[in-house]
Amino acid sequence: METTVESADGTRLAVRRHGRGEPLVLVHGSAGGLDSWDPVLPLLTEEFQTWVYARRGYAPSDGCTRAKTFADDVADLRAVIMAAGGEARVVGGSYGATVGLHAALADGAGIRTLTVFEPPLFAAADTVALDRYRAALTGGDLLAANRIFAADVARFPMDVGAAAPDEAAGMLHDLEALAADSADVARWAGIGVPVRIVQGATTWEPMPATMDALGVALPKASRVVLAGQSHFASHTAPQAFAEALRW
Repeated sequence: METTVESADGTRLAVRRHGRGEPLVLVHGSAGGLDSWDPVLPLLTEEFQTWVYARRGYAPSDGCTRAKTFADDVADLRAVIMAAGGEARVVGGSYGATVGLHAALADGAGIRTLTVFEPPLFAAADTVALDRYRAALTGGDLLAANRIFAADVARFPMDVGAAAPDEAAGMLHDLEALAADSADVARWAGIGVPVRIVQGATTWEPMPATMDALGVALPKASRVVLAGQSHFASHTAPQAFAEALRW
């Protein structure tokens, strides 16, 4: 079922609900949207009522009228959790995992458990990448913008093509939130909800070192490493990815 959830500031979020059972809210990463979790969802809906939404800035949800912050993303996530009944398991992928960490650190309201897959914490506080990306986007060069995002932010070890215009705008707002964020990984020690850290065994640096640092900050967090997988594990190994969410 597709519906709309309104965030605290009136931003409308496009939401899809699938299955029955315990609510499970999935938060997509950059360049994502309502379809980001499609490979994994069929493996979850027999035991969970899954809730996926397009984050603000990503169509068909409302766009951003100003520079976005993680506080905006947290408010949106809370609105979806409330629509799911006020309490849910939360899963975040990439940038969406950082959203989950922020929500759990703020007060953890409504979050029963948090599973984070490779949050790009190393990309915080980078205003240079934001400025370069914005300049390329303003100049209409979507290919250059996406290559800046891939090389300077995500640190992909491969070339990429151009993002769609709607996705590129959403990515700009993600970079705004990242640039305004802190690179202090130790702060996540203040999270009080149960956390599972999931990563791919073959994801490139600095992600592995970053996940180790997050594990130090959250020594009670369980950890799962997906053999033979990288940052795209939800698409390349959906069965293993879905299994990591069952805890």
